[in-house]
Amino acid sequence: MVEKVTDKKIGSDLIEVKNLKKYFPVRGGVLQRVVNWVKAVDDVSFTIRTGETLGLVGESGCGKTTVGRSILRLIEPTDGSVCYEGQNIVDIGQNELKSIRRHMQIIFQDPYASLDPRVLIGDTVMRGLNIHKIGSKEERWDKMIDAMERVGLRDYHARRFPHEFSGGQRQRIGIARALVLQPEFIVCDEPVSALDVSIQSQVLNLLKDLQEELKLTYLFISHDLSVVEHISHRVAVMYLGKMVELAGKDALFNDPKHPYTKALMSAIPIADPRAKRDRVILKGDVPSPLNPPKGCRFHPRCPIAVEKCSQEEPEFREVSPDHWVACWMVD
Repeated sequence: MVEKVTDKKIGSDLIEVKNLKKYFPVRGGVLQRVVNWVKAVDDVSFTIRTGETLGLVGESGCGKTTVGRSILRLIEPTDGSVCYEGQNIVDIGQNELKSIRRHMQIIFQDPYASLDPRVLIGDTVMRGLNIHKIGSKEERWDKMIDAMERVGLRDYHARRFPHEFSGGQRQRIGIARALVLQPEFIVCDEPVSALDVSIQSQVLNLLKDLQEELKLTYLFISHDLSVVEHISHRVAVMYLGKMVELAGKDALFNDPKHPYTKALMSAIPIADPRAKRDRVILKGDVPSPLNPPKGCRFHPRCPIAVEKCSQEEPEFREVSPDHWVACWMVD
């Protein structure tokens, strides 16, 4: 049985990210020397509280997925720390990391590419149990069946291959694979972006039900603000590798502070055709992470930028209780 028992205080910090950086080398020339660095994530700090869903939003290429994978050390951070229950997992060895990874899992964006087409679904879901040598063969099978049934699949599905399932069913398999190790923390990397709208709502509601039942903590990465509003407790906004705003869901959607967040909110579709919203149209393109602008990275496109914005990088500071913004123009 997949059971979740936790004595951790809901609302306490489970994950603490400090000054996280991830730079990717750009090589060139005959000798393939490093000629530049792509600053995918550049000095990002935030916390994720036990039992909450932290939504992470931003344009494509802003570093959302890199943050999620760096937290799990699926890619190695360049600098900074990631503390899980107070332990910095960036500095530990592979043996210690293996034991911690039981408690930190990921649901991948693409339900097609994340499953091996040559492996039966049951073996895919059980792989984590086999790696960590949990239980006997019969107990692993029972845990796998229980995880699959928990996400709406049947026991006979375990003997089928990925090509025999729809996109929504494949994503449920991915969720079962993450659940079977009884984790506390799951990175949801755009888990519904590749699904039809009708299936999206089913998967989102499934994730919410599982969180309530198993006391899970999510980092929910998405570019769809409507989805993030539906599932998140707090929301963080990224732009070009930097965190620009972090606040509770209601505070962010009702009273965004950063001009980039305001532009994103103005683009959310309204179901009522008679309702009107003042659109904030951003000019220009997103700068390259190879050569980010000096000062505030948003200032070339910002409608309220002043000279200081192009000279000094704003501090990511708390402007009201639990509302953090990186902008010189916000009091």
